[in-house]
Amino acid sequence: MGDHFAAFSFVDRITEFESGKRALGQFAIPREVRAFPSCLVAEAVGQLAAWTAMSEISFRGRPVAALANETRFLDNAVPGETLELAVEIESCDDEAVAYAGWAHAGGRKLIELIDCLGPMLPVEEFDSPEAMAERLALLRGAGAPPGRFRGVDVPPLTNVERVRGESASGTFHVPTRAPFFGDHFPRRAVFPATLLLDMQIRLALEVAAETPQCPPGSAPVPVKMTHVKMRSFMAPGDTLVLGAKVAEPANGNGRIMLSAQSDGKTVATARVEYVFRETKG
Repeated sequence: MGDHFAAFSFVDRITEFESGKRALGQFAIPREVRAFPSCLVAEAVGQLAAWTAMSEISFRGRPVAALANETRFLDNAVPGETLELAVEIESCDDEAVAYAGWAHAGGRKLIELIDCLGPMLPVEEFDSPEAMAERLALLRGAGAPPGRFRGVDVPPLTNVERVRGESASGTFHVPTRAPFFGDHFPRRAVFPATLLLDMQIRLALEVAAETPQCPPGSAPVPVKMTHVKMRSFMAPGDTLVLGAKVAEPANGNGRIMLSAQSDGKTVATARVEYVFRETKG
């Protein structure tokens, strides 16, 4: 099984489609994967928007590092479930696509993306325009065979340092090879921003769990991410230093500032808001 349209592709079928306007789609999460984080659900919504945008401009460009000004985390996806994806395109041209989107599973809304913007870059720098057009035709027709996704293995952070309940940092070495580069992207490997955000959120929740505000028998749960900025691509072999620092609460929620640096330069920033919920068991 090849990695192209398998290792990091999260749309199996497009059920409704208006080029440059709106789309509905589906992705069946394989039961065999260990987990399917909320950031990958957001990636699935973004990929559906990308298909709609690329079709509108005849595959001259594709959105890369499309990010939401606000992402609302409402529930968790479960392996074995089928994601129901939806996007509404606000504007689309050769420069950028602006959209909103959401995902449901099992009658639950899982995620909502608000005020998204994806800069358009030439498709041929990242993938074959002909292969992409053929793939869209398949997705709009019979659909792709389900179960191609085999999960994502990302190396853990190293050299983790903590100031209990205040901050944490760790080093991440972008792998030189990984199956997801077969999709992201075949002609120019780029570490997916959504995988970086997932690692940052997990680091933030570790910090939040050690704050004095965390009640016994409870754990922090992310509810919103805002102000996401990706300043540069992350290439295979890059070394990143991820940071998470407690900030003043916002909207009644706890808040942590996130950062990623490479060679002393900031490459990504974001804010995550969380609440405490009782743990089960």
